Order: sequence, then C-alpha cells, then structure tokens
Amino acid sequence: MRKTILQLTTALALVTMAGAAQAADCKITVGLVMELTGPAGEYGQAGAKSVEMAFRDINQAGGVRGCDLVTDTRDSQSQGNIAVDAATQLVQVKKVPVIIGGIISSVSIPILTSVTAPAKIVQVSPASSSPTLTTLGRDGKTSGIFFRTITSDALQGVAAAKYAVDKGFKKLAIIHVNNDFGVNMVAEFSRAYKALGGTIVSDTPYNEKQSSYASEVTAAMGGEPDGLYLVSTPVDGATIARTWVSQGGVQKFLLNDGMNSPDFIESVGADYLKDAYGTSSGTSPTASTEYFTKNYKAFSGIEPSNPAADRSYDAGAIVGLAIAIAGSENPAKIKDAMYKAVDPAGTPIYAGKEEFAKALGLIKDGKPIRYEGVIGPVVFDKFGDITGPFRLWKIADGKVTTDGEMTTDDVNALQAKLQ
Repeated sequence: MRKTILQLTTALALVTMAGAAQAADCKITVGLVMELTGPAGEYGQAGAKSVEMAFRDINQAGGVRGCDLVTDTRDSQSQGNIAVDAATQLVQVKKVPVIIGGIISSVSIPILTSVTAPAKIVQVSPASSSPTLTTLGRDGKTSGIFFRTITSDALQGVAAAKYAVDKGFKKLAIIHVNNDFGVNMVAEFSRAYKALGGTIVSDTPYNEKQSSYASEVTAAMGGEPDGLYLVSTPVDGATIARTWVSQGGVQKFLLNDGMNSPDFIESVGADYLKDAYGTSSGTSPTASTEYFTKNYKAFSGIEPSNPAADRSYDAGAIVGLAIAIAGSENPAKIKDAMYKAVDPAGTPIYAGKEEFAKALGLIKDGKPIRYEGVIGPVVFDKFGDITGPFRLWKIADGKVTTDGEMTTDDVNALQAKLQ
C-alpha cells in the first residue's frame, strides 16, 4: 500500500512539474514589422526595443494568462513592398493576432490595405501620422482594426504653422520627402501657414536615398526664403541640410518630428543649427513617463528622446494588456479590448512590472483599467486615432530642448479658426 501511495504521489508531482514547465514555456507571439534599416532605421530600432521592454515588464509581472509575450520582428527596410511580404508571412504562416508597425506611414499604409485589414488582424502603429490612415477608416477600408499612438499630421501641420509664424518665418522654402507622409504633412502645414499670413516661395519634393540633392536644393532656393521647412528623415535630411548650407542657404530651419535626432545634428553640425526649430507629437507626463525615461537607455542603449521610443512602449503595453483583457488570441476580441485597455472609467495603471501586476490582477477580477502611458493618457476614437499636445522644440548647443507646448485645446481651437 505504501509503495502504491508513494508511486501515486510521485506521479502527481511529475504531472504538476510538467504543467508548470508547460506554463513557463507558453508563449504568445506578436508580429513586429519595423524599419530596422533604411532611412527610418533609427526609429525602427528604437521602436522594436521599446515594444520588447514593454513585453518584458508584462512578463515579469506574471505574463498573459501565465504565458510570455514575445515578438517575431521583421525588417521592412523602410520599404512598403518588403513590409507587405513580412506582414504576410507573420499573418499567414505565423498566425500572429496582432502586428505592431510600421513606423513610417509609407510602410504602415500598405501593410494595412494589403494584409491586416483584409485579414482583420489588429495593427498598431507607434509613429505613422499620415491623415490618409484616418481617411481609410472613415471610408470603411480598415475593418476598424487599425490603431496608432501618435497624433495625425493634420494636427501637427497646424501646430508647425503656428510655431513657424511665432518664430518669425515669413517666407519659407519647403523640401519634403515625396511619399504619403511628406505630401500630407506639407499640405496641412501649407494651408494653415498661408492662413496665418506666411508665404511659401517654393515646394520641392524629393525621392529617398539619392546620393545628391543639389538640384532639389537649387530649386528650393528660388524666391529668397528666410528659412527652410525640411520634412525628412535623419539620413536624407542631413544630406539636404548640408547641401543647403554649402549652397549659401539661410541657416534657419523648421523641422518635422522625425528630425529630432542626435544623428541628424551630429551629421549636419551644431554650428549650422543654431536657429533650428521643430514640432513633435507631445506628451502629458505621467508616472509612466518618469519610469520610461529612467530605465529605457539601460535596457536598449538608445536615448529615450528618440521620437519613436516613448510611443512604441505604449503601443506594446496597450497591445499586451488588450490580449490579457481579450482572454484569447482572437483578433476580433483583441480589437475590442484595445479600447478597454485605456477605459476612462478604469483604475489608472502605469508602466513597469509592479503596475502591470496590478493591472493583470484587476483584469483577472473583471475590473476596468486605464493605462496612462509614457506619452500620457490616451483614448482611441472609432478610427483608432488619438489626440494630444504638441511639443515645440529647438536645437541649442547641439541638443534638442523643449521650447514650449501647444495643448490639444490650443490646436483644436486654431484648427477650427482656420477652417
């Protein structure tokens, strides 16, 4: 009898240990399509690390239903066609329930229209700001599965126009990347800038990854502008800015959010950027902001000020919490849970292991949560858009420093006035 009991006890222990091992080995895979190389490589590398950090924090808090969140990361090379191939593999072969990415709109849009919307797989972009993404939602072409943790360029263009006028830019030349992001940003900016009394003397598009931009710079200089509005990415933008300076262009610049980059400043030279200003989708600081700023560089080796870093952490955190709320990897349930992860009526939750443990406990008890992220509290509208403030910044002593802020109410009021 004793032998039988001993055998039974041993067998039960082995089953228990096997179950624990199986739980520890359980993984939920989320697809990442990021611009790890190419013109937007700096942003994609930061974005991927931020999502990994958010997943690490959730996993250390106990994981989702006892499973670890993991990423299957693919490099879009900053090209839409490559991004579509990568996303197709993730959806059709890997069967991921969510794709986070891309960073730039010219990558996110083809993923959405060619892969995620037809398959009804949730897609979250941390940094794609094109108004086209809202239009696709309004036209019923996204199946309601697209979300982003950055404000639309329709709003940033208005903020940039007001900032330009306030900084004394009266006659601007514009050089911009010739893709959906650049075209839409300039269209929104131009409408607001002209309404506020500014004059655009030239508008010159360029194609990416050229060895020289001398002809574009020459074209832009006509009309004697008192500054250059450069809508670009750090690598191409640095080449254009250096060419502008070498050809005698006035050393006064207005820059888009992606030019908030130490690499851009170093490549151009701080001495030529003493009168350079820019706008970025801003933050409303929370405890998450403090946590992220303090811990991100140690985790990633990347400065937390990278434009894609903060909002990519939030994208990862919201996705992870949404999967927990959904209770499964069913994309339709995750889509609905995206809104529940930032429920205005929920208990505030911040970034980090301890806070995520609190969130997972509330979710288990069926109670609502409100994740208040690194960029601040956000609420998604029915098109997956958010609203928020804009940071006004300048380059001083070779570093980007905050020069002011336009609140959400400020931007909305100005937008209404200009219509």
